[in-house]
Amino acid sequence: MLYEKMLGEEKIYTDNDKLVSKLDSLRVEGKNIVFTNGCFDILHLGHIEYLLRASTMGDVLVLGINNDDSIRMLKGVNRPIMSEEHRYHLMAALSFIDFVVPFSDSTPYEIIKHIKPDVLVKGSDYNVEDIVGYDVVKSYGGEISTIETNLPPSIYSTTNIINKIKSID
Repeated sequence: MLYEKMLGEEKIYTDNDKLVSKLDSLRVEGKNIVFTNGCFDILHLGHIEYLLRASTMGDVLVLGINNDDSIRMLKGVNRPIMSEEHRYHLMAALSFIDFVVPFSDSTPYEIIKHIKPDVLVKGSDYNVEDIVGYDVVKSYGGEISTIETNLPPSIYSTTNIINKIKSID
């Protein structure tokens, strides 16, 4: 259906086994799999820059996204702002993201164990050894990297955007 294709429905995998099968086929073709994750509650330019850079670190970008319950666990009862369905489709609609995989845990550790990315990426605000899944990816010789963005976090952060909206009369 055109509507689903426009929303990126074919890129959203709620069944990890199906995603692994698809990724295995891509690996046979010689493709490197990159994985990163986040909440992406309000998509902003900092997210776009980060995800674009992550997409250049391999051939296929898999994006793990926290579901609504997971975000509430991490950020409190007033979050998320955007529903999980909205966030999944919004991210899947971005051409440089190949697959979106929702998760309900507080971290994507189980997904990382399952899909075994060649490259695990997070922002430079993380120490490489502290990135969730570091041990898994290291165990099979994968790469763990951080990305430095050029944008000041004071301007491009979901929390700052929410606070600015709250201050509007």
